[in-house]
This record gives sequence, structure tokens and C-alpha cells, in this order.
Amino acid sequence: MDSSYVVFENVKKSYDNTNLVVKDFNLKVKKGEFLTMLGPSGSGKTTCLMMLAGFEGVTSGEIYLNGKAIKDIAPHKRNIGVVFQNYALFPHMTIAENLAYPLKVRKMDKAVIKEKVEKYLSLVELEDFKNRFPAQLSGGQKQRVALARVLIYEPEIILMDEPLGALDKKLRETMQYEIKRMHRKLGFTVVYITHDQTEALTMSDRIVVFNDGVAQQIDAPMKLYEEPVNSFVANFMGENNKVTGKAEGIWEEDDSIINVNTAFGVVKAFNVHNHKENDEVLLSIRPEKILLDPDPNLGVKNNFEATIVDLLYIGDHIRVILNIENDTQEIIVRHAVALDSKIYTRGEKIKVGWHRSDCRALDVID
Repeated sequence: MDSSYVVFENVKKSYDNTNLVVKDFNLKVKKGEFLTMLGPSGSGKTTCLMMLAGFEGVTSGEIYLNGKAIKDIAPHKRNIGVVFQNYALFPHMTIAENLAYPLKVRKMDKAVIKEKVEKYLSLVELEDFKNRFPAQLSGGQKQRVALARVLIYEPEIILMDEPLGALDKKLRETMQYEIKRMHRKLGFTVVYITHDQTEALTMSDRIVVFNDGVAQQIDAPMKLYEEPVNSFVANFMGENNKVTGKAEGIWEEDDSIINVNTAFGVVKAFNVHNHKENDEVLLSIRPEKILLDPDPNLGVKNNFEATIVDLLYIGDHIRVILNIENDTQEIIVRHAVALDSKIYTRGEKIKVGWHRSDCRALDVID
């Protein structure tokens, strides 16, 4: 059997024996890896997590955990921990009692339970709260207790289903760090569910992007963002300028570079989908990859005249909205703020450009 810690092998899921909500899903997760399943609502990510936990059955295919097929094993026998968004703490128990509960169920010795409760209260920095009840804690503290209660019985793998979804932005960012800190310290395996792209990029070793029951791309965060394999991934993973055009039969160096005729001129792009002459193409250009007044020495191959439509000061960058070569489509530029940054104004005519490798020729979404 495969040496990967978690394996989904040709897994399909249907609730009505007709329509598949998960379509032939394959995945291998290494021991100690932090893997995130990311996608819009109804894309299939949570269904995959529930099948791994045993809360949903598998229509066809198999799931393996540490080399053992688990499709027909009851959830409570899989030694899998689950952290939900609503914490699921017992309101009538103190924090210490909540942590002790899964150990008591497993009939551990009282002295061992006491020692482990103290250890995990310290791990999540809640030693002074052990005699409080869940209602007396903040949202972030409750989430730390919920995580500690799963960690304390040392499951083989921890599944997290939108665990930070109910928290405000600042607290969510703090908890992201806390979860990653514990993951690095203890080395447990995580399968994490979120629809928040930034959260996935921040926390994950690898990300699975789902859409319509299909894993669109499985990659490390940087590769997923910088090198999306199709238009869905490019659009879902952060802000993205989309420009349509038609492939021209002029190739440079090899088939990796393609010329695309757009409303504002010919654009040189990385030919992700092996487009041929006259194919419809969607160009993807990240806002931070577009250069204002690019240095001629940088070797930028895509250069155009543009007019600044608007400027929005964000703090660490300026959001520049512009039109290229009198085209009506607005292009977004994320321009970093520096002490020597040039001051731009609305209505100003400027030059813009981007490297061929930063412009990806993808499939056109219907």
C-alpha cells in the first residue's frame, strides 16, 4: 500500500445515486502535513472531510489512514479528532473538565488525566482559566479549549471544519498563528476546511482547490497563487485581472510563450493550456505584477500606454485603476508604497508593463 499517511483513492460521493457531489477524488497526505481543502460553498470540500471522519459514507473508492482501509470502520474507531466552528464544548463543565472528558471516556488513570490536562492547558496558555465555564470565555479562548480537547487524546489526525469562521478578523489572524504554532510544536497531521483564501495561503503546506466536486489543483500555496492551472483557480485565489483575446500563430523560443491579440494590443503570455492559433484565451495577470513606468533595463516584453482612472490609498500599497490603450476595461494595479515612490494623479498618462512569465494564458470560462 502507498506510504502516504492519508490516501483518497478514486473516491466518489452521491446522495441520490445519480448526481455526484465528489467526482473521482484522489489525494495523498503526508504524516505531519497541514493540508487545506479550499473552495466555494457546495464544492465538495466538506463532504470529503466528513467521509474521512466517517460521518458520511463513501459511494465508491477507498480511503486509507496509515495504510489501513477505513471506509467501513466506525467513526469512533478511527482515532480521528474533529474541531468544528461552534466549538462543541460542554457548557456545564469547567475548562479542565472539558479537557479531561475524552480521557475519562478512554478510561485513563486519574493521575495521568490530571497531568495531561495541566500540560494541554499550559500549551494553549489557559492555565488560569481551568475552573471557568465556557460561557465565561471569549471566542478565541473557546477555540483554544476546543483544539486542546482534541489534541489531548493524541489522535492520528485532526480535522478542522471552518474552525475560525465565527471569529472577527483580528482574532482569526491570532488563532491562525496559534494553530500553526501548535502544529509545528507537536507535528500532528491536519486536514483543514476553509473558504477563506488568505487563511489557506497563510496556514497550509499544501492546498486542494475544489469546484463542482472536482479537485482543480493541489499545490503549495505559492505555486497555487503564482501558477494557477486554470481560470477557476486564478480567479478564486486572490485578486486577478482577466483579459480575453485570441491566440495568434506567432511563437517565440518554444510553445511556452504565446502571442494573444487583445482589445488593447498583442500580449505575450505563458501558454499554460497549449493554445493554438485562433483559440480563445483568457489572460490572468495579478495586480501586483503590473509595473508602472517599468525600468527599460528590466526586459519587460509587454509595454502599453495607459490612463489612470482612480487611485486608492490602502496603507502599504496604492490601488491604481487604469485603462490601457483606450480600452474600456479597467485594470487593477497594486503599487507598493515606498519613500521614493512617484506620486501619481488621476487622468495621468503613464506607461505600464509586465513580464511574459507573470501573464498566464488560461482557458476561457463559459
